[in-house]
Amino acid sequence: MRAEPTTEKSAVRLSPVAALTEYVKDVRIEMSKVSWPSRKELQESTLVVIVMVVIVSIFIGIVDRGLSLAFEALIRMLG
Repeated sequence: MRAEPTTEKSAVRLSPVAALTEYVKDVRIEMSKVSWPSRKELQESTLVVIVMVVIVSIFIGIVDRGLSLAFEALIRMLG
């Protein structure tokens, strides 16, 4: 069963050009409501992301190497 439209705007079928124009207008309105970070906040957030990527990469590398060594040891024991 299909849900009925909840707004009057969606009940009217617009031409493709009118629909695109309405969409762009709605996007502009929503983009004006966005709270953009300052340059400093953006730099700090970027630094946090880079540091976390490095830390997680090192962790995954260590775990991968440990599991590889354990698997090789298991293969040597069994084979």
